[in-house]
Amino acid sequence: MELRDIEIFLALAEELHFGRTAERLRITPARVSQSIKKQERRVGAALFDRTTRTVRLTPLGVHLNQQLSAGYRQITEAIEDAAAAAGTVTGVLRLGCMGAQAWTINAVLDRFRARHPAADLRLREIHPTAPLDELRSGDVDVALVWLPLHEPDLTVGPVVHTSNILLAMSAGHTLAARESVCLEDLGDCTVVDLPALPRSMEEVFHPLHTPSGRSIPRGPTVTSWHEILSTVAAGKVVSGSAGEAISFYPWPGIVYVPIRDAPSCRWALVWRTANETPAVRALAAAVDST
Repeated sequence: MELRDIEIFLALAEELHFGRTAERLRITPARVSQSIKKQERRVGAALFDRTTRTVRLTPLGVHLNQQLSAGYRQITEAIEDAAAAAGTVTGVLRLGCMGAQAWTINAVLDRFRARHPAADLRLREIHPTAPLDELRSGDVDVALVWLPLHEPDLTVGPVVHTSNILLAMSAGHTLAARESVCLEDLGDCTVVDLPALPRSMEEVFHPLHTPSGRSIPRGPTVTSWHEILSTVAAGKVVSGSAGEAISFYPWPGIVYVPIRDAPSCRWALVWRTANETPAVRALAAAVDST
């Protein structure tokens, strides 16, 4: 089986869609179909069950996918290491960002692409309610998240930018008419509960206590950014947010008010220490450049 055919099989096993696989690999759907049929003839059985609506792996396909994935990853990493030693960065680099945060690092991404045209930089969505999940599952190679972060399996790279912190609340909230609020005001509010966040990250937007020591009540648990906005708009809770939200996430019935004494929120690239690659290092170097 040729390396390109292995790549097509693994991509289809992930996408489970011939069109998306073809778009991702920049080939035609017919080329994907031909490759899969050739592989199925080689092994003597179907690797995918396909209908007009769905594509899914057969049990044999699942087994082959598990075996090929590790080997393909070793091969591509070896090629990338050799290319890096020769001064060239290649391969796919998946960067996880939270919505509008990708826009804030356009200059870094442009610099990386200009320096490393052979690399394929792809943006993936990660969620502010659980920003490390895709990184740890391997769905992304590096993530843009806010600090501080103290996780032993992760490497924190350079700080990319900073944001001021706002308090999102319903337009009818008692604090909504103010030009700004302070951290002490949070003691009179209920904030959304984000249990999947590491404590250090949670406290950037939702401290456990006010400066005077009062507890800050937690409200309903939310699992996505849109759940946060919907719950805040309903008037039940408030939520801290990065300053970019006021421009990129206007929401009917929600007001964003600056928290004047909150420290700035720092954003950095983070990756799994055990999976650091030349492409990850090159992206980090693009941040450090002036």
